[in-house]
Amino acid sequence: MVIQRGEIWWASLPEPVGSEPGYRRPILVVQSNDFNRSRIATVIAVVITSNLRLAQAPGNVLLPQKSTGLAVDSVANISQVITVDKGFVTERIGSLPANLLEQVEDGLRLVMSLR
Repeated sequence: MVIQRGEIWWASLPEPVGSEPGYRRPILVVQSNDFNRSRIATVIAVVITSNLRLAQAPGNVLLPQKSTGLAVDSVANISQVITVDKGFVTERIGSLPANLLEQVEDGLRLVMSLR
């Protein structure tokens, strides 16, 4: 399985604790392809939710169904960056067009104060 930056995958996450994401859900890979191709057994990703109200939160990005492969319009929840064992990443859904990936990158810079 080759995972690429900007791709959306199904991930089987453990049962959540508190506000952590959990269960089977889509994730957006934000880890660099150099690391994706390495022997590292994990991938860094952003959680995707179908809760469209979260699109209003600073840094979050609306992901239209028609341009992502997702079943419904969704939101990249930028404040929920997670590290997932690649064994829990199960099925490729689609990928982001360049303009949406740039918005995600801007959101990550905002949330992590990387500007």
